[in-house]
Amino acid sequence: MNQELVRIIENIARDKNIDLESLFQDLETAMASGVRKYYGVQDAEYTIHIDRTSGEITAYMDDEPLDISVMGRIAAQTVKQVMIQRIKADERGSIFAEFVQRKGDIITGTVLRKERRKKIVVGLGNRVEAELPKDEQIAGENFRPGETVRALVTEVKEGTSQVRIVLSRTHPDFVRRLFELEVPEIADGIVEVRSLSREAGYRTKIAVESVDDRIDPIGACVGVRGSRIKSIVDELSGEKIDIVPWSESSQAFIINAVKPAVASEITLCFELGKAVVVVPEDQLSLAIGKHGQNVRLAARLTDWDIEILTPDEYNESVDTLNNALEHLLEGEPRLVDELIALGIISLDDLDEVGAEPLVEELNFEPELAEKVIEAAREKLKEEFPEQAEGGAKAAEEQDAQQEDAQQEDEQPEQQSDLQEDREE
Repeated sequence: MNQELVRIIENIARDKNIDLESLFQDLETAMASGVRKYYGVQDAEYTIHIDRTSGEITAYMDDEPLDISVMGRIAAQTVKQVMIQRIKADERGSIFAEFVQRKGDIITGTVLRKERRKKIVVGLGNRVEAELPKDEQIAGENFRPGETVRALVTEVKEGTSQVRIVLSRTHPDFVRRLFELEVPEIADGIVEVRSLSREAGYRTKIAVESVDDRIDPIGACVGVRGSRIKSIVDELSGEKIDIVPWSESSQAFIINAVKPAVASEITLCFELGKAVVVVPEDQLSLAIGKHGQNVRLAARLTDWDIEILTPDEYNESVDTLNNALEHLLEGEPRLVDELIALGIISLDDLDEVGAEPLVEELNFEPELAEKVIEAAREKLKEEFPEQAEGGAKAAEEQDAQQEDAQQEDEQPEQQSDLQEDREE
């Protein structure tokens, strides 16, 4: 019988992935609760020991041996209840420890059922369940019970009754991990994913770089006859993927990022983190993309605020800037060129940058820099009076809020001063 007990405990530990020693200790604790229930002496110290090899059970109350074979049904029921609670707690701890280490990894499960709000419950084996919320599913996908699904583990929380495991197929790292699984060069660190931006179900842009000049990073990701990228696209239900080369040069990287459009010119304003990309008229819609998707993903990929302009729009903006400053920079036309070289091609840019960069970067005299900024603002007021009025109102409201906050800060000080005067 005692050998049978050891085998039962070993089977439970193996089936539920629970530490064997923890299970023995749980049973000893449960049996101690049953003994206390039977004898009713609450202040006594009860000790139960189960031999890990033979399964022999010894019991003591304040170092006095006890015969546990005489315990009845009530005590046995207490042991059972405590043991069930302990096993469930150990099982939760084991599941949490396993999946918290797999957070950020792709796992494969089986669709069990759909619940309200279109949440999908996924079985991960050993009676472990995870949830794939509606907003973490790729638009247009429809999984049926019994189908296999791959997803990224994004959240693991240990609750009072169960471990909550949340999966995602829309997270950008899901695509990153798929590339690691499908492209050996990425898994081995020869090709690196330097940046990634995604709008799940529609398009992903991924920038890659090779640490070995002999390896083409884009070719490695695409695979022979597109076999590797096809597997990833199929997993993402047809989502488009643009693979672009990463570059240390911000200018080159942005030009790559706006592809498939071909940029004819680009200016960077480091002060604003803004890039103006000039493309031919026939490339404009391609550069912007459907509903602005291409330029939006390119901006996220490069971490730059990207504006797409045609040559005519670019020239018009520069001409407006030049005309507004012509009377101030008369005899110094190079200064306008220097502003453009700094990435300032419009009155808005000039207004937003302010005078300080003009002094520090372009060696403008402080007085001239202030006049240039003021001239830009006056021109903006002429062309966009409603916008200027709105900006003035916003500034007035901000000043009023600051004054109110200052008065609130001063009130406690004034009250403190009055209190001190009274005490004196």
